[in-house]
Amino acid sequence: MDTESPFALLLIAQPTLRRRLNLAVMAALDKRIGTRFTIGGMNADDTGAYIKGHVGFASRSDPIFSEDTITVIHLESRGYPRTINDLALAALMATRSTKSAIVDQSAAQSAVSEFSE
Repeated sequence: MDTESPFALLLIAQPTLRRRLNLAVMAALDKRIGTRFTIGGMNADDTGAYIKGHVGFASRSDPIFSEDTITVIHLESRGYPRTINDLALAALMATRSTKSAIVDQSAAQSAVSEFSE
């Protein structure tokens, strides 16, 4: 049993796991991790395609998000899909409250300020 590793475990998680592994209580587990890989955020073009793809899944072919809005969402989310989803949804809700047809930069800024609190 000393020559083989009888147990292998894959830890796949959100970025919060990396922060938790840095805690002193997790030092023993952190030392036993042999390989680490982190996926970074998407670039601006991929973020735009991601948002437009999700709008397409909702059977909408017309543009709902302005390019300025996509830029604001990308910069604030750093390209991470979960944050993109949260910001886009909040911007959609802010736009709905103003009865506008297009999600503009002010709605995106409203969403960003809501999530930064």
